[in-house]
Amino acid sequence: MPAPELTDRLNKQIGNEFSASQQYVAMAVHYDAKTLPQLAGFFYRQAVEERNHAMMLVQYLLDSGGEPRIPEVPAPRSDYGDVVEPVGVALEQERTVTGQIDELMRAAREAQDYASEEFILWFVKEQVEEVSTMSDLLAVAERCRDDVMELEEYVAREQGGGAEDTTAPPAAGGAL
Repeated sequence: MPAPELTDRLNKQIGNEFSASQQYVAMAVHYDAKTLPQLAGFFYRQAVEERNHAMMLVQYLLDSGGEPRIPEVPAPRSDYGDVVEPVGVALEQERTVTGQIDELMRAAREAQDYASEEFILWFVKEQVEEVSTMSDLLAVAERCRDDVMELEEYVAREQGGGAEDTTAPPAAGGAL
């Protein structure tokens, strides 16, 4: 069983992941309303991925004898000045999540909880990918600011969804 402080941090991260999921839904809806289906689809997929991250944390706590708690999450931001701004917000969100995951890793190491450290390590690797993806998307979005259809084409070509990560921890209820 994870130490009580680590269990509390894991439960807080469940909320952080659900909050990220909701933020991505709001971004997807923003793009959907602007008839930008590639960007909308990309952010809808990101929302599902973040939801699944929360459910992986839930499953880990269930498997390890911890008590998962589903916290309330704040309302997401839904107003943006242009088509580039949500991508910048997404990159900052991923950087914030990276810091949260780093804190979880530090707490697991300090507690000498090697099982939790091994579990959290997958999220460390995942965050490298997430920050890289959003950094690339923001760079392209800024270049395509005046031609959003070029951005749509980039997303269709480069971010159309990939293969399932077979190294991912199991998610409670199964991944959707």
